Amino acid sequence: MTATAPAAEATVRKSSPGAEGGPRRRTGRIRRVGLPYLLLLPALLLELLVHLVPMVIGIVMSFKELTQFYIRDWGTAPWAGLDNYSVSVDFDGPVGQALLHSFLVTVAFTVLSVGLCWLIGTAAAVFMQDTFRGRGLLRALFLVPYALPVYAAVITWVFMFQHDNGLVNHVLHDQLGLTDKPSFWLIGDNSFVALLTVSVWKGWPFAFLIVMAGLQNIPRELYEAAALDGAGMIQQLRRITLPSLRPVNQVLVLVLFLWTFNDFNTPYVLFGKSAPEAADLISVHIYQASFVTWNFGTGSAMSVLLLLFLLVVTGVYLALTSRGRRTAQ
Repeated sequence: MTATAPAAEATVRKSSPGAEGGPRRRTGRIRRVGLPYLLLLPALLLELLVHLVPMVIGIVMSFKELTQFYIRDWGTAPWAGLDNYSVSVDFDGPVGQALLHSFLVTVAFTVLSVGLCWLIGTAAAVFMQDTFRGRGLLRALFLVPYALPVYAAVITWVFMFQHDNGLVNHVLHDQLGLTDKPSFWLIGDNSFVALLTVSVWKGWPFAFLIVMAGLQNIPRELYEAAALDGAGMIQQLRRITLPSLRPVNQVLVLVLFLWTFNDFNTPYVLFGKSAPEAADLISVHIYQASFVTWNFGTGSAMSVLLLLFLLVVTGVYLALTSRGRRTAQ
């Protein structure tokens, strides 16, 4: 009995699932936990190379007195400390005043562009929910401005906004007679209207696409029940459509805000290197401060300030929307 007891105990321990299953379970758990990070590793490396490394270099450049005299070897530029930042936020000086004016123009442009893009895109998406002949073709046509390359789309608007032979002046002045004389759309105060028009024309199909996808998740039974209770189209829109689209709209507005506030391609192609004062967006202003005046230190400081502003606005927006979501739940 004493001789066979250890052998029997060893046999029971060997056949127990916890003896060998423990290390196997730990290995499987490590693989399950580590697999997502392994799959994300290529994207993180690319993000590091494409965005984070230039961002760090730009932050370092913002603390240097980097002008055209140190372009060949920017590492030898003298250390400027916070001088570039103090010059940028000195709103009594010419550099600070110009940056503040550009910031206010960008804020007004972003609010109007995002609001109009959301409004037109939502209206078009709601209209497209009804079934009618040609709906598929109309959806495809709505997405054309978003699918076109930015340069091809904006350069077409440049020709349309020409003073002498542009289509806009031909329609407004020659055919409809709404203006006393042909307007200058690419210079002066009208440049803001031209820039806003191109931005809304190019951006509202994205809002239309996102809202249309969000509408597919709203059950049709809700609208049928509301119609039986006597709710009209406006009441259904207020009580069903907009509350159901709240999570989609929160993400959509944030993405449109970031894209519009940072938009560089549209004003650059529309106006060139020197944008008019009425359409001096902050992205073009930073470009001019860096590559036209060759003061890369000040331009880098402006870029860092813009990054901090966008981070603060994004953080506040996400905090407010998450709090509203928890309150609604």
